[in-house]
Amino acid sequence: MSAWLPGVRGLFQQRVAGDDALLRLTALRFAQAGMPAELYADTPEQLDRLLGFVPEHPTLPVVHLNRGVGLLDEHGRETLRTFARAFAGRISGLVVHDKASMVTRTPEVVAALHEVGDRPDGPVVFLEYAAGAPLAWFADLADRIRDVPRAGMCIDTGHAGLAEVRRLLAAGPDGAQNVTIGNPRLAHLVGQVQGATAEALPAVCGLVRDVGRSGAALHLHLHDGHPAIPGLSDHFSFLIRVPVPFDVDGVRSLAPMYGPRGLSRILWEAVDSCRPERLSLTLEIHQAPGGRLPLGDDAAPLFRHWTDITNAQRQNYWLSVITDNHLLATSALEAHESSDR
Repeated sequence: MSAWLPGVRGLFQQRVAGDDALLRLTALRFAQAGMPAELYADTPEQLDRLLGFVPEHPTLPVVHLNRGVGLLDEHGRETLRTFARAFAGRISGLVVHDKASMVTRTPEVVAALHEVGDRPDGPVVFLEYAAGAPLAWFADLADRIRDVPRAGMCIDTGHAGLAEVRRLLAAGPDGAQNVTIGNPRLAHLVGQVQGATAEALPAVCGLVRDVGRSGAALHLHLHDGHPAIPGLSDHFSFLIRVPVPFDVDGVRSLAPMYGPRGLSRILWEAVDSCRPERLSLTLEIHQAPGGRLPLGDDAAPLFRHWTDITNAQRQNYWLSVITDNHLLATSALEAHESSDR
């Protein structure tokens, strides 16, 4: 990829029970893909340990802090400052979740982002869209902090897309926002559900455009989903289809919010709207249910001390989903670059 295109990070994480061999496997697959990393960490000590496994890459890691870190709490802001000081030069960003109450406390949110982000260097603090706020509020917040050098916005494509889809379904007459796979009403409401699901893409592209054009730093958490998936409805691959026991336009599955073409559109919008140095990207894909993948000759030696390699194969499968999506994303960015020549 060209130097001016953003590196596409993957989620660097141990997804199943086991020892450090799983992190060494993760490091191997990231190095093979040439993929930079985003990590989850609760403490500086935990982050320091995990960074020891991450392969070197020109694109520095981003770190996602846990939901307990509150931007509007003094303790939360001190946690952000501690991480920023301790890991300056080793990471490029820190992600902290928004809260539903922030919508009515906009001046406090702006002041807090100034407090943690008004510095000349170190990682950018990104406020992630996670609590279902109006998309227009999130875009307006970006405009209010556009001049803060080390603060920015994180658009989570799953959270933002599902918020828009569920808003549309809730406005309908049939309670379709509560209908999930296994509910017999889904067959009768599928047109309404799919119509709303298709609106996630233009809504998210519009939000990316607004935040990008504001000049604020923008971090994207990229993943797909569907409102009819029960439980956690997002954090899926862009290659999924949602199986159903009835025909929909000749197939027995539902298209997700984005798919590969939607991913391309989001990325192209981001590149067109943002200054390159203000844009960063992560494939935040948690869910790859049910899969196992043989380790292969390159990775098998990492697990010679294991008597049961089931979890190693599960981690390997999840990593294959991440790397497949990394190929999708990098190919989309390269295609955009070629189209501009």
